[in-house]
Amino acid sequence: MLLGVLLVAGSLIFAVNSDGINGTVNTAIANDSIEKNVANEYHISSIDIPEDLNFAGESVPQQDPEIMERVDREFLVNTYWQSNALLLMKRAHKYFPVIEPILAKNGIPDDFKYLAVAESGLTNVVSPAGATGFWQIMRETGREYGLEVNSNVDERYHLEKSTEVACKYLNRWKKKYGTWTLTAAAYNAGPGGINKYMRTQQVDDYYDLLLGQETGRYVFRIMAIKEILSNPEKYGFHLEKDDMYNAVPSFTVEVDKPIASFANFSKKYEINYKILKRHNPWLREPHLNNNSRREYTIEIPNKGYYRESK
Repeated sequence: MLLGVLLVAGSLIFAVNSDGINGTVNTAIANDSIEKNVANEYHISSIDIPEDLNFAGESVPQQDPEIMERVDREFLVNTYWQSNALLLMKRAHKYFPVIEPILAKNGIPDDFKYLAVAESGLTNVVSPAGATGFWQIMRETGREYGLEVNSNVDERYHLEKSTEVACKYLNRWKKKYGTWTLTAAAYNAGPGGINKYMRTQQVDDYYDLLLGQETGRYVFRIMAIKEILSNPEKYGFHLEKDDMYNAVPSFTVEVDKPIASFANFSKKYEINYKILKRHNPWLREPHLNNNSRREYTIEIPNKGYYRESK
């Protein structure tokens, strides 16, 4: 007598009756009940590299087989790391509108927004060396270019201000190196490192230099990210408008005195501490010292976009 109990072991289904386990394995039922996770149209293949690759308008020597192997690697890695690519597309929709006009105002090619993607994935990460924020700015560099950097306020986390600093830095080294490609490499390795490579190897073109692995991949990675984010459907990515991350509308409040508690400050605007810090990650502590009575601009989100605090 069949008791109506099914035991699933991997992909095998056994019928249990009053006499024990039926000796016949019902593989047909098992196979019919299993759905595949991989879509029928999903295929893994090599990438068709565009024939007009360039970085900031500077052409890539695509006739060079060594160069093309490096290009191919970055296209493969960044295309088939699908979860990361999707996150980058979603974040770019939120943050590129902030970055793009600042680059344009400072005469920096639009391609450099993809440098920020390569540096940080458009998140406020901190590297093992201490480079911080979307643009991965070192403490000394930030201070040199006018950012406030201390335990209480760290403007390397301020997207608009750190983008301005990145522009000044890039323009400075473009004047020295003459090409945007070497300028990007210097952003990654530091001008001292690039100068040493150029002096030792007696060449002055990024594509002729033998560099460390990270910097050697750097410009190729930026170009791959640029191509994939610019043409997502070509590389198999399908996103709707509703899939994207969006900036929450906000207004600003000027503050020129210390704030003893950001938790209390937040309540005045019907938000909580977490939301205040999400909109102002450059505020690094639960309070603002501001002994110098400097004027700070704090961003406050418009009402109705976050759930009400309890």
